[in-house]
Amino acid sequence: MATVLTEPPSTANLIKQTKILIDNKWVDSVSGKSFETINPATGEVLAKVAEADAPDVELAVKAARKAFHAKSVWRRMSASERGKLLNRLADLIEANIEELATLESLDNGKPKHVARSADLPLVSACYRYYAGWADKIQGKTIPISGDYFCYTRHEPVGVVGQIIPWNFPLLMQAWKLAPALACGNTVVMKVAEQTPLSALRIGELIIEAGFPEGVVNILPGYGPTAGGAIARHMDVDKIAFTGSTEVGHLIMKASAESNLKRVTLELGGKSPNIVFADADMKEAVEGSHFALFFNQGQCCCAGSRVFVEEKVYDEFVERSTERAKRRTVGNPLERTTEQGPQVDNDQFEKVMGYVQSGKQEGAKLMCGGERVGDRGYFVAPTVFSDVKDEMKIAQEEIFGPVMSIMKFKDVDDLVERANKTIYGLAAAVWTRDIGKAHHIANNVRAGTVWINCYDVFDAGAPFGGFKQSGIGRELGEYGLQQYSEIKTVTVKL
Repeated sequence: MATVLTEPPSTANLIKQTKILIDNKWVDSVSGKSFETINPATGEVLAKVAEADAPDVELAVKAARKAFHAKSVWRRMSASERGKLLNRLADLIEANIEELATLESLDNGKPKHVARSADLPLVSACYRYYAGWADKIQGKTIPISGDYFCYTRHEPVGVVGQIIPWNFPLLMQAWKLAPALACGNTVVMKVAEQTPLSALRIGELIIEAGFPEGVVNILPGYGPTAGGAIARHMDVDKIAFTGSTEVGHLIMKASAESNLKRVTLELGGKSPNIVFADADMKEAVEGSHFALFFNQGQCCCAGSRVFVEEKVYDEFVERSTERAKRRTVGNPLERTTEQGPQVDNDQFEKVMGYVQSGKQEGAKLMCGGERVGDRGYFVAPTVFSDVKDEMKIAQEEIFGPVMSIMKFKDVDDLVERANKTIYGLAAAVWTRDIGKAHHIANNVRAGTVWINCYDVFDAGAPFGGFKQSGIGRELGEYGLQQYSEIKTVTVKL
């Protein structure tokens, strides 16, 4: 594993914006406070960013409400014009792809080449997908009894509060903004304090693209303060949140205790990744490696519970361990790096705590489990075998590069074990038997099931969870439903 960190490039000309975006104006926080955003590869400060709090949320909501109700500003703008603006934003993102990929890597720690080749193409594709939907959101004519003409309208919800996480900053911003804007809503978005820089740069591109004042407002800040103020605000009509299940409960409570906001949540996961003996072993090992270690293991849908059929268990463990040992950990700006650092010291300590728990509870540490290098927040790719269902590493979301491999014999018992969790975000199955594949897909309680693949995303395919992995869906036509109100109109003839 490569562990040498070259010095990062100067950020003097790269970081262009560190303020709050309200009403198309860049402003300091009302309190004058700021916070430091850290380069997780070095532990050094990248920039000081304005810290939004409740007074800033108040200003942003007022701007969004004004833009929503103003004649011909957004809601009443031609739907095709909204689509043109979303496409123009996608054009600007593609024109600035190198800069955005570098910002994402510096602030988040993910390898730059991954941000450029995976994250950013999905970002622009999401804006373009919903740009195409903007003028195709329509109701129905309904034949009802009597001499009446009945039809439905799909109208925007209003002012939408959106809170996004730090693991895929640009992509999560697109998943939230694109459908909301296509439907004609205005937005107050709280971006993660760990990774505000790329989101603020998108704010500059939003202004450059020509979006009207107040339509998109971007507030960097902390969850309990800025995020909590959005969730409690009486003039926010809906909230969309991606993050932990624990915070999802708080969002639901705040929404219920305020004005019964519409709520969509994309929360945690502990996804089963199932390998049958008849699978293509080379593909299953590599696919399972990607399913767990991609993005430093910081994926809500990571295949973090690997169930392997007894007949091939030892082979799978051996090959997966060797693959993890070959994983290149190091400078996220280097082209050869597969794995960068965890996003911050808190996440690093959390992952190391789970590693210690796995060892204490009797799981067999096959490789990794230690810090890499002497600065930054790097964790060696870690593989545990002989993991039991009741162990902490098999029950709780680690959100780091720790693979837990478990053995199974019986298919029916496997399904029961796979479903024995509070989560239901994703699952995968590796087999050459199409019957087995569909049996698993039909019986595992998860919002997404991949067959002989993992982490295949497209703007047209809905994503979201069962159980405590969330409420509602993002992406695809289903994603539009979360940002529309349905109105029934009946006319006497």
